[in-house]
Amino acid sequence: MPSGPWPPRDDVLTDADLPGLWRELGIPGAIDVHTHFLPTPVMRAVWSYFDEAEANYGVAWPITYRWQDDERLAHLRAMRILRFTALVYAHKPGMAAWLNDWALEFAADVPDCLPTATFYPELEARDYVGSALRRGARVFKVHMQVGDFDPRDHLLDPVWGQLADAAVPVVVHCGSAPLPGRFTGPGPIGEVAHRFPDLRLIVAHLGAGEFEEFLELTETRPHTWLDTTMGLTGFMQDLRPFPEELLPRLRAASSEGRMLFGSDFPNIPYAYAHQVEVLLEAGLDMSEVLWGAPARLFGVV
Repeated sequence: MPSGPWPPRDDVLTDADLPGLWRELGIPGAIDVHTHFLPTPVMRAVWSYFDEAEANYGVAWPITYRWQDDERLAHLRAMRILRFTALVYAHKPGMAAWLNDWALEFAADVPDCLPTATFYPELEARDYVGSALRRGARVFKVHMQVGDFDPRDHLLDPVWGQLADAAVPVVVHCGSAPLPGRFTGPGPIGEVAHRFPDLRLIVAHLGAGEFEEFLELTETRPHTWLDTTMGLTGFMQDLRPFPEELLPRLRAASSEGRMLFGSDFPNIPYAYAHQVEVLLEAGLDMSEVLWGAPARLFGVV
């Protein structure tokens, strides 16, 4: 599909338009690898943090889809998002195991949700990650800035090894945008990726903060993908603009199946369709990004 204007123009698509777009692209729907469903107290805490975004990020971050779980599920299904995730992540010890229990029970009741889990560097991590895998977890999530832990921590060696052996991918927020952390950037997670070459690594947000470095990692390392979450949106262009000169390489990565659609739904300050619109305008291989690559990765038919 040809590239369009850059930076992206104002929204043209609406959420209601998306099923028709999928038909035009010849795909049955879309797979969103980066959505959030959380225990109610945790989601409320997340929303409270975004309510203070002007203090935390220097910009307002109104939550567009501040709805109950059942309303958000209905909206995803109305848009024909045929698979999605319930990404959970821990920021302190003793949190990951109960988040995993919640997320796996949620997925058991919501069959179009890919069973999701997380971990934190602690002695129990080996056991609860193994338990989550036995219970059917198909994707994990960690957040280097919020979690504030070093992915090279020796307590995580058995975790990375288990995930590599199981061929279960992990979505990692490892870029330094919108806020840097002590262990964000390509260095720490890059060392893990080198030490565990079979680890299936999904770099969230196109690696925002270090777009080029994480794009290069995706180009040069097998079992590595970028998720598109927020990366090309108008909102992100105001915070950390994507370099226009990298667009040809990004288009190539999309055609090679190295990019996966992600949204950060519901915690986004714009309409869901905006993210699809900007990917269209950037000239990405939309059928691959929205369906082909994630369907192969997760075995969706």
